[in-house]
Formats: sequence, C-alpha cells, structure tokens
Amino acid sequence: MGGYIGAHLLSEGQQIPDIHTDTVAHLRTLGFESAGQAYSPTELYGELTSKSIGILLFGGVLVGFGTRYAGGCTSGHAISGLSDLQVPSLIAVIGFFIGGLIMIHLLFPVIF
Repeated sequence: MGGYIGAHLLSEGQQIPDIHTDTVAHLRTLGFESAGQAYSPTELYGELTSKSIGILLFGGVLVGFGTRYAGGCTSGHAISGLSDLQVPSLIAVIGFFIGGLIMIHLLFPVIF
C-alpha cells in the first residue's frame, strides 16, 4: 500500500533508476523485460495475476514470520543491534543475508 502511494501519488512523473547495463542484461535473461525502464518491475506489479499476488502474499507472510522469529526487523537488527555489538543481531543479520542469497540464486530462478 505504501509503495503504491509513494509511486503514484507522491512522485512526479516516471522515475527510472540508473542500473548498470550488465545488470539489466542479466535481469532480462531472468524474464524481467522492464529492467532499466521502470522503477518497479512491471512483471510483478504491472498487471496483478493470481501468480504475482500469491508470490507477494507468500513473501509477506515469510517476512512477518521472520520478523517475529528473529525478535525484530532486518533494519532494526542491522542498524541498532550491530551498532550495539549484540551477538543475536549479528546472527540474525547473517541469517538474513544467507536467506537472501539462497532466495535470489536458487529459488527465484525456479519461480520465474
């Protein structure tokens, strides 16, 4: 909801991020034809299909579960916890990073 408000009501015109050409080429091999042409991928947010809604809902549930299980959000652990040198925050941030790597390199190509 916040992303929609920010993208459609608070921004002026079309915002296109400056992405390196190698990254754009790699994203296109993964099926993201809108890479480098739109702020958010139209393959996920353009036309909402049952597949994209399911992926977004499942991802949201996982984020909510992870936040509750880890005792705080990713930015809270990374910014506040690591600056206080808390070991649980270091473990949580390492887990978030490893989970992100597994998702983007192993699961994401299977989903799309």
